[in-house]
Amino acid sequence: MFEGKENSKNLALDSAALREDRYYTAGRAIAVSLVHGGPPPNFLSPTVFSLLVHGSAKPVLEDIADMELLEKVKKVSESTTLEDLEMSNAPLLDNLANAGCLRPMRSIRDRDLLVHDIVMFQVIHRVQGPFQRFCEGLKTLGVLEKIRRHPDSFRPLFCYEPSTLTADHVDDVFSICLSPEGSNKRAAEEMVVTFWNYPLHLQDAEEEEGPSKLQKILSFATRASVLPPIGFSPTPSVQFIHKEDDDFSTPMFPVANTCVNCIKLTLHVSYQLSKEKFDFALGNTYGFGRA
Repeated sequence: MFEGKENSKNLALDSAALREDRYYTAGRAIAVSLVHGGPPPNFLSPTVFSLLVHGSAKPVLEDIADMELLEKVKKVSESTTLEDLEMSNAPLLDNLANAGCLRPMRSIRDRDLLVHDIVMFQVIHRVQGPFQRFCEGLKTLGVLEKIRRHPDSFRPLFCYEPSTLTADHVDDVFSICLSPEGSNKRAAEEMVVTFWNYPLHLQDAEEEEGPSKLQKILSFATRASVLPPIGFSPTPSVQFIHKEDDDFSTPMFPVANTCVNCIKLTLHVSYQLSKEKFDFALGNTYGFGRA
């Protein structure tokens, strides 16, 4: 139902999807995901987003997903003489007829208007049916209305913008749950907190593998590898495993409860041992429960 570059897609024309009303389903799925804190689409082109917000857009040549057609239209756009323009038009006669812009070229000045008409038809006009059903789906829970009221806030959710998950981002997401001040538990926990913040789990992870390992840590605790648009609920937390709290006599590995976005760290006093056990848990846990 979508076509184009990986991170900048426009609507495609699919008769089966129209017949089965899948464009509406796609819009509704995106709306529900956003409202409930799920992942945003993050792949639509600026052209589609402009259509959603303003009802109009100025597509560019690169919005044409059909590579064969794109090359033909490029030749038209690069014509410098009327003879070149007529020659580059010849392979496009069927497309021009479908787009309603089959007309004689009287001067080279007709070139830019012709290219504009072809692009508008290919990217916008021919997919008006799918676009309208997509919009109807986005109206679920009032999402389309919110998009139009706050386009700057929604643009990063619909259009791809490079962003890198950092140790500071992950640290800001989690709240640290410490035992009462002055207790023996608190003293042990404060040592492990230094491992969590620096250098063990976050800063060290960023230096080793960059965003990919930080995504694993986030996913280990929450099952989400990216930060949800409206944040987590409940707020992710870091807690601690004490010997008397665990079913095992000597807890070795951290555990996670993704239902409440919680990660529980073991109280190893050795930096190296703590790192080793944490990395093992991170790499060998596939779902809920213990590593």
